[in-house]
Amino acid sequence: MPNPDLSILLVSDEKLVSSTLGSSLQRMGYQDIRQANDSVLALEQFDQRAAGLLICAGSAGLALTAKVRQRDEMNNHYTYVILISEQSPSLLLDETSDNGIDDLLASADVDRHLQTRVLAADRLCSTLQRLRQENRLLRQNIASLEQRNLVDSLTGLGNARYLRQKLNDSLRQVQARGGAICYLLIGIEESESLQRQYGIDLYDELLQAIARRLQQLVRPLDVLARLDERHFVLMTLPPDLQECAPSSFKRLHDGLNLKTFMTNAGSVELKAGISLVGLDSKCFPLDPQTLMDEAEQLLLESYAGGVVSAKRLPARS
Repeated sequence: MPNPDLSILLVSDEKLVSSTLGSSLQRMGYQDIRQANDSVLALEQFDQRAAGLLICAGSAGLALTAKVRQRDEMNNHYTYVILISEQSPSLLLDETSDNGIDDLLASADVDRHLQTRVLAADRLCSTLQRLRQENRLLRQNIASLEQRNLVDSLTGLGNARYLRQKLNDSLRQVQARGGAICYLLIGIEESESLQRQYGIDLYDELLQAIARRLQQLVRPLDVLARLDERHFVLMTLPPDLQECAPSSFKRLHDGLNLKTFMTNAGSVELKAGISLVGLDSKCFPLDPQTLMDEAEQLLLESYAGGVVSAKRLPARS
C-alpha cells in the first residue's frame, strides 16, 4: 500500500511530462509531490527538504543525480532515484559506473511500469529509513555503553575508566578516613618490539596471559586494571604508609620477570618494570593526574634498574 507521506521530487524540462507524472502519482495515493523544471530549481528544493524519491530524465537528470548523492552523503540521507532515459541499463546501472541510479525506465515504458516501479521504490525507501533509524539508535547505544563501560574487553580486567573511577573514590576515602594508597604502574618495556616480532594477535594473547598472572599474584580486594597496550595498574589500600615499600611487591616483580609466559608461539620472556607511588592523608590536596604522572616518570627508573622503583609523595604543609 502506498505511503502517502513519501516525499517525491519530479524533475523534467518538459512541463507536460512532469504534470502527467504528477497526476499519475496522485491517483496512486501520493500527496507529497514537488516538481521542478530544471536542475537548479530541483537542487534548491532538495536543499530545503530532502526527497525520498527522485524521478528525473535524460542526461540532465543523470548530472542531477550525482549532485543529489553528494548531498545525501553530507546529510546521512538516501534518495531513491528513478531515471527516465533511453540509454542502455547495462551502462547506467553497472556498479562500476558509479552513477547513483537505482532504477531505469525507458520513456516508452513509463505508462506501463511507473506504478510498479514507484511502489517498489516506496517499499525500499521505507526499509532504508527504518534501517537508518535503527542504525543511528544502535550507534547511540554503543556510544552510551562505551562511555559507561568499565571492563577491558581483551583481559577482563578493569579499563582506564574503571581505574580513574576507583582512584578518585580511593583518594576521597583516604582524605576523609585516613589510611594510605599504594599505586603501582606496571609497564612492558619492550612492548613495541614484541608486537613487531610476534604480531598483534599473539601480543594480545600475551596481554591476556599477563592479566591472568597478575590476578594470581594480587589480593582479591586490590584494584587491577589495564591502562593501555603496555601498562597495567595495581592499587592497594593498606592501613599504613609503611606498607608501601618495594619489598612488599618484590614477588609481583619476580612473577613477571623470572617466569616465562606460554603462548601459541612458545614461551615468551617478559621485561617488566614496576613503579610504586605511596601517599596518605597528609598529601592532600592532590590531583589524581599528578599521581599517575609521578608513577609514569618513576617507571623509567625501574626499567633501568630492574627493580621496583618507589616514591612517597611529600606531605603538604
